[in-house]
Amino acid sequence: MIIQFKEPLQRDIAQEIKAKLEALPSQVFLIRNHMAAMGVKAFDFTQKEASAIEQVTFDDPSFTLGSRQFQPEDTVIELPHTNIGGDNFTMMAGPCSVESEDHVRRMAKVAKAGGATVLRGGAFKPRTSPYSFQGLGEAGLKYLREAADESDMDVITEVMDVPHVDMVGQYTDIFQIGARNMQNFSLLKAVGKTNIAVGLKRGMSATLDDLLNAAEYIASEGNHNIFLIERGIRTFDNKYTRNTFDLAAIPVLRQLTHYPVIADPSHAVGEWDLVTPMANAAVAAGAQGEIVEIHDDPAHALSDGPQALKPKTYLEMTREVFALRKTMASFKATANVSD
Repeated sequence: MIIQFKEPLQRDIAQEIKAKLEALPSQVFLIRNHMAAMGVKAFDFTQKEASAIEQVTFDDPSFTLGSRQFQPEDTVIELPHTNIGGDNFTMMAGPCSVESEDHVRRMAKVAKAGGATVLRGGAFKPRTSPYSFQGLGEAGLKYLREAADESDMDVITEVMDVPHVDMVGQYTDIFQIGARNMQNFSLLKAVGKTNIAVGLKRGMSATLDDLLNAAEYIASEGNHNIFLIERGIRTFDNKYTRNTFDLAAIPVLRQLTHYPVIADPSHAVGEWDLVTPMANAAVAAGAQGEIVEIHDDPAHALSDGPQALKPKTYLEMTREVFALRKTMASFKATANVSD
């Protein structure tokens, strides 16, 4: 059951209803003027209680807390240098892996020059082969944090397992949950117990319902600063692209959930010359931001060199993306005036 309370919220009545529902028993969540009672299909409200309620819905989805039925308005995540979601457009950029202190600092400056406010970089790398570069560990986190602070940026970096949550949390503004960990429920619960924002990547074979239910694990633990990342899925055709970029997922997710939706064209296509057209396509599809990989010497990158944009190409890409975003916003504003 989902309850939308009238504004301003009459907190004493909301708490009274919450106590009754918890006694059924039911797991109950109250966020601003939205309440969800899991598994409740019928409930009799007193006249006083009903007077404080705008709407009651009993047909709620499995991803209740992330649904538009629960929270119609967009979630906006506020970080020191970035607002993610709503009408904001967020660029996140950096190397796939933190390779050295000097390199990540250089890439931070490039990322910032292209309009990025979030520096990405992996200190712990989940690789297909156990013999591939696995990251610099905590030293990499320190380099990443210092580079971001020097350029007045926020940090997004991957956390791979539960024991690393506390350590990674000391350095990052955003936990990235990678595609391979999207259904690592213990990890999702662990980051859900923190107040650090979470960027949840869609698994390579995950449906949209799978993704939204994975986000529900995080939200159910109390952390609602979540955004979703579409990074391509694995299909029958990977000859020319690394994955199949599911652009349709972006507008569908925008309809289903209030969480921000970010596009990752780098991992979706896997080839640098395809990143720009797909970044533009993601903007046209309604993405509220992009996360891309950059490197000044991709041929010698320690991971994912083929998909990394060189600085010049990255700057050209961001100019196109921001111009397209501005044009679309202007067109929508004109259309609204005409209506």
